[in-house]
Amino acid sequence: MKTGPLKVALAGLGTVGGGTVRLLHAHADLIARRAGRPVVLTAVAALERPSDLPLDGVPFFADARLMATQADYDVLVELIGGAGGIALDIVNTALDRGKSVVTANKAMIAHHGVALAAKAEAAGVSIGIEASVGGGIPVIKTLREGLAGNRVTSVMGILNGTCNYILTTMREQGRDFADVLAEAQRLGYAEADPAFDIDGTDTAHKLAILASLAFQTPVDLAAISIEGIRHISALDIQYADELGYRIKLLGVAGRSETGVDTRVYPAMVPLSFPLAHVDGVFNAVVTEGDFVGRTVLEGRGAGAHPTASAVAADLVDLARGRVVPTFGVPVECLAAAPSSGAGRRSAFYIRLMVRDEPGVFAGIAGALSAEQVSMEKILQRGRAPAGVVPVVMTVHETDEAAMARALERIAALAAVAEPPRLIRIETI
Repeated sequence: MKTGPLKVALAGLGTVGGGTVRLLHAHADLIARRAGRPVVLTAVAALERPSDLPLDGVPFFADARLMATQADYDVLVELIGGAGGIALDIVNTALDRGKSVVTANKAMIAHHGVALAAKAEAAGVSIGIEASVGGGIPVIKTLREGLAGNRVTSVMGILNGTCNYILTTMREQGRDFADVLAEAQRLGYAEADPAFDIDGTDTAHKLAILASLAFQTPVDLAAISIEGIRHISALDIQYADELGYRIKLLGVAGRSETGVDTRVYPAMVPLSFPLAHVDGVFNAVVTEGDFVGRTVLEGRGAGAHPTASAVAADLVDLARGRVVPTFGVPVECLAAAPSSGAGRRSAFYIRLMVRDEPGVFAGIAGALSAEQVSMEKILQRGRAPAGVVPVVMTVHETDEAAMARALERIAALAAVAEPPRLIRIETI
């Protein structure tokens, strides 16, 4: 193992970059002991040099590309973000120079991770991606190393703190989605354009990485079926509570004999399952392995300190000379698996807004029966003669395609006043 300092060039001094600078400064002695040698900043890059960070004497670059090309470093820490652009340019530059990389950039890894990993392997260096999924939760190391002796069959998680905060606040305060989203934007938990989070794209990026690690397959973002949380209402959350569930946005990956199935969707999770009680901005990941059984990891999924903690973990590994394949095995050993989305089955929650008139339930029951969908439970609260009332049903596990056809039949009924709302129920 080398004994001189590990020289770090850091690009991006936003929330995570600033947190990383502060961590490396505050815990310099602790990190040196654990790494076996000092870990020191030798260059930073940002649009402006901040005055509130401990960067005295550290060379500053206003151009990250210039830093990647000219600075003296052993490892580039990329905290700019974005699937391409500057972030991808400087990572490629570092790898071309034979330098290792640490990144929190899930979008870049989801889109370009396999190609970057191949380049790193050819150069004999490493790409640390612990900070790309789950903030401070050590889920990458768990899948890549802690569960290395297991055949992992499934990975399921709450991977987006913004969505989890919105759903939690809706449940606790009985407020609607749009109202809570606006508050989350004011508080800085959601971006001005929140689509990346609430439409499930962020969760999909993270799930693609976890699935690759779990199943030793190439990252396949295009194979993921994605559904967000825009259609979840306070009424749905109220009924979920009454039925014994919590609504969570899940990223789910499973491997079977027919292939790999990866999905992002809001689901009703039973109160008996660990994910039901993960609230606010917290993330959690549940894995199933053939020897270890179930493991549950929970913690803060984003923010300056948790993500900086994950960056530091990768830097300590590099300082100790640990060069490991990005996805747990060499790129040449990643084996593509067919998508097994066909024939998906699930139990479902259905909410209808119907006109309060005779014969409504007969029409609904007929639509379900025509597609051989079995009703489990039905709830109606109150009457509204000549008005519209909510009707909630749950159905037993059924083929998803059959459920979609049944929903089309129900939506066509004259008594149904609004498009039906469908939420999967996890029968865990």
